[in-house]
Amino acid sequence: MKRVTEESASPFDSIEGAHQYVSLLSEALEEARGAIQQDADAASRGKGTERRIEALQLVAYKLNQLGEHLAATRRILNDLRTLRRLLLRERDDTAAAPPEVG
Repeated sequence: MKRVTEESASPFDSIEGAHQYVSLLSEALEEARGAIQQDADAASRGKGTERRIEALQLVAYKLNQLGEHLAATRRILNDLRTLRRLLLRERDDTAAAPPEVG
């Protein structure tokens, strides 16, 4: 098992790397939402069939679901980073403390 303090071999082996990846994925999601909205607007102005409009609405709904999951993932990763910092500081504090004489 890999120790928390070891350097990662890949940018995706750490909490920070995962957080950065999720952030990039969120940006791509926002771009996709914009493109789908433009397509849906064009389709609703008579340039698409009813089936295409429904499909675009479903895509928009699924992108919204994915966005909610990504937001939750980012919050979880933030919590994990905070907890790791707390644990590492606690570990550093106990390592730096002089032994008790009893």
